[in-house]
Amino acid sequence: MAANGSTDVPEISVEWYRDIVDAAASSPEPVQWFVGHATEGVILLLGALLLMAALARRSGGPHDRALALIAPLPALLAYVGSEWFKTVVDEDRPCRMVGRAIIAGTCPPPGDWSFPSNHATVAGALAVTTLLLSRRLGLVALPLAALGAFSRVFVGVHYPHDVIAGVLFGALVAVVATPLLARPAAEVLRRRSERADRPSPKLASRTRR
Repeated sequence: MAANGSTDVPEISVEWYRDIVDAAASSPEPVQWFVGHATEGVILLLGALLLMAALARRSGGPHDRALALIAPLPALLAYVGSEWFKTVVDEDRPCRMVGRAIIAGTCPPPGDWSFPSNHATVAGALAVTTLLLSRRLGLVALPLAALGAFSRVFVGVHYPHDVIAGVLFGALVAVVATPLLARPAAEVLRRRSERADRPSPKLASRTRR
């Protein structure tokens, strides 16, 4: 294990980081440009896919509408959870600990901890939530999330285990939180729909006459 801030980093993760960042530094400039922009752009694309999946569910029954309503929440919960983990683990960024050139431009400041990756966590949560709402769109979102997670190592700001843990944590939150949040929301929508379909007392009395 390699010492890193208040925690230890697996040696294999350090070795993978060195190999990936060295390959990134020697890659053609168009590749560096693409991956450097993909590291942020993938999150926007995943958000757009989730929105499309949610909109497609809005025309369904109460459960479908509930899924559309709570769709952004798992990613938000996953992000909050990843921020909490960062304060517990206190793992310093590899761009400060490992002597390698990075293509991210600047290394995040001290105190902006590395484990787990926020980007990877949100990407995993968005992709899995999209899959739960729409299999077709989810199969597009999953490889995008993998690309977004890998890009964080490629640009030099995360170890491989940071992004792997982030994706898995985000996916777990999505799998657990999506049905838990959708169930009470569906019940509320179902009751509102029943009240809307029920005739008013005045209308019912006029009908009996």
